Amino acid sequence: MNYRHAFHAGNFADVFKHAALVALLDALAQKPAPFCYVDTHAGRGRYDLGAGEAVRTGEQASGVRRLLAAAPAAPLRRYLELLRRLDPDAPAGTLCHYPGSPLLAAACLREQDRALLCELQPDEYAALRVLFRDDARVHVHLRDGYAALPALLPPPEKRGLVLIDPPYEAQDGEFAAIQSALRAAWQHWPQGVYAVWYPIKRRATLRPFQRWLTGSGARKVLIAELQVRGDDSPLRMNGCGLAIINAPYRIDAILAALLTALQPLLADGPGASQRLEWLTPD
Repeated sequence: MNYRHAFHAGNFADVFKHAALVALLDALAQKPAPFCYVDTHAGRGRYDLGAGEAVRTGEQASGVRRLLAAAPAAPLRRYLELLRRLDPDAPAGTLCHYPGSPLLAAACLREQDRALLCELQPDEYAALRVLFRDDARVHVHLRDGYAALPALLPPPEKRGLVLIDPPYEAQDGEFAAIQSALRAAWQHWPQGVYAVWYPIKRRATLRPFQRWLTGSGARKVLIAELQVRGDDSPLRMNGCGLAIINAPYRIDAILAALLTALQPLLADGPGASQRLEWLTPD
């Protein structure tokens, strides 16, 4: 499968992932010391919601457009304010372009912070370079994000967040690559914050990865999940989650409020649910 995120931009998974990403970066910004953001699978950074790919799937309709049509609850206001700021030419109440994680992260950075973006697809990389050509805080790398982590870590800032958000082309086999990358990253930067995004088709298939996390020696692992329907089909994405290692102080309360606000807006059938749980190390 040749994955292109343009087909899925603004869907429910983007909404959850990006609202949580903003919360994580804002938590890091509470301290004056600089931090570094690392994105292992950055994509092109900005997506045209009126282009053929996004229109063909229509996934934005059950994602970001539901939020735009609703009165935003307090936990969602920061995320929605950033969406509007990053698409200034869009008519009121709508969006023409959806920001990917690199653009949202850059909007959360302060002058003293940096972003390191890895992208392996040449055309996506080229678009990313153009997007950030005037931002000296952002460094774009044409390389495999998994393989790059040992070379990029630890950053000089000593604080920061690594987002691991692969396309899961290998389906469940992607978790083996994630585990290998995390092992290598921890050896270089054990105090870093790591956020791993994953799709939920059937929750049972996630148990080996979450068992690995509990036995890996990682401390303070927080699981945050949103399901928009029951996990009764392996053929579609029924929800998604984040595994957050070294989660910032009080981020669990922030994500709890975020999940509570998102679930009724994004629910798409029976079985919609949310989960927030600290994993207990073995």
